[in-house]
Amino acid sequence: MERGNAWLTYGEAEEEAVSILGEAYRKFISEAKTERECVKKCVELAEAAGYQSLEEWIASGKKLTAGDKIYATCMGKSLALFRLGTEPLEQGMNILGAHIDSPRLDLKQNPLYEDTEQALLDTHYYGGVKKYQWVALPMALHGVVAKKDGTVVELVIGEDPKDPVVGISDLLIHLAGDQLEKKARVVIEGEDLNVLVGSRPVKGGEDEKKEKEPVKKAILAILKEKYGMEEEDFLSAEIEVVPAGEARDFGLDRSMIMGYGQDDRICAYTSLAAMLEVEKSPKTAVCLLVDKEEIGSVGATGMQSRFFENTVAEILNLTGSYSDLSLRRALARSRMLSSDVSAAYDPNYAGAFEKKNSAYLGRGLVFNKYTGARGKSGSNDASAEYMATVRRIMDENQVAWQTAELGKVDQGGGGTIAYITANYGMEVIDSGVALLNMHAPWEIGSKADVYEAKKGYEAFLKDA
Repeated sequence: MERGNAWLTYGEAEEEAVSILGEAYRKFISEAKTERECVKKCVELAEAAGYQSLEEWIASGKKLTAGDKIYATCMGKSLALFRLGTEPLEQGMNILGAHIDSPRLDLKQNPLYEDTEQALLDTHYYGGVKKYQWVALPMALHGVVAKKDGTVVELVIGEDPKDPVVGISDLLIHLAGDQLEKKARVVIEGEDLNVLVGSRPVKGGEDEKKEKEPVKKAILAILKEKYGMEEEDFLSAEIEVVPAGEARDFGLDRSMIMGYGQDDRICAYTSLAAMLEVEKSPKTAVCLLVDKEEIGSVGATGMQSRFFENTVAEILNLTGSYSDLSLRRALARSRMLSSDVSAAYDPNYAGAFEKKNSAYLGRGLVFNKYTGARGKSGSNDASAEYMATVRRIMDENQVAWQTAELGKVDQGGGGTIAYITANYGMEVIDSGVALLNMHAPWEIGSKADVYEAKKGYEAFLKDA
């Protein structure tokens, strides 16, 4: 049951549509490299499409009716959008879910130090990474600094072409004899992912020879001048170290995009794009973008929090139909595509894949009936009946799609947010886009798959 390559089905008009959507997506992931930036950008796009904030709607005292468009955020890191359907919410929702956090390096609470006249920032890696991939690359700093007076300063260093970049040094090959004998997981240790940010000491006049940590002092002076930031402000900052630079067209044929954070913003963006175009339908349409998936979906902004449940309760209340039972029914009767990326078959590493059950670049939206590891551990396993429903929707809307598992059975594995929402009793299946280089600083996806994902998500919201 080999699926065909979607590129072979496109006429001139569809090829142009693929190109336009691909360029919009490329710009999005270039501008939104953190979960906060992603939510901010998504809210801008949603408001431009007529969505209003839940808080403002509650304050207005207005009742929600079919066709109304609402969004809610949680701590600036998670986002839920609702387009009210003509059926009562109690009859369930059609939900697109994805996560917007990505593997990266986070600055520690006390990060800045000096060693042999070099100023460095200490980091703690976030999510599953091959640490050796994060050295000898141009990196940027993105985040916020919250001050004691209540002000919050946004910080981005390394993205403007006029900005300097920072990075982590690697040991030169000439001295790497011992390093090359190590296993890949310890070639670079977690405590060695220290970001070099400066080497010029501050000039202290007559006392400059007595000055302690003169390079660190110079860096603090720069941060003070540009951001009004004191060293102690690192204690209440969230600053992420990510690859610097824009996402780029990849391949001589420009058929792919290489960029940071495509796991899982490739699914988040296509879900949002579908949501913003969906017309009023019987079922309430929902796009849910959450944080913390890469570390277990924990915390207030992760899928395991009550953010989504509480928001649905507020929506029900605004329709005049809230009760605990109606909330439970709304969640249990919903259908969801839990969107997360799949591993694209890579001929360079063919031994990790099973060809008949792998995802391929250019063959469209990927469905994983189950994920997990080895004996399906940690997986939501979608029902056969729901899989049949999804097949019908995709085929009736001429969506290119494929099915896959995450590599060979005992090779490894991975999970998504699917099992969490399935706890409500709703029908959930994993879907998404195939990537090469998943979790590396620069990941690769197909423009055709971006197009088919958006097309498939729109079909699901309309017809599920």
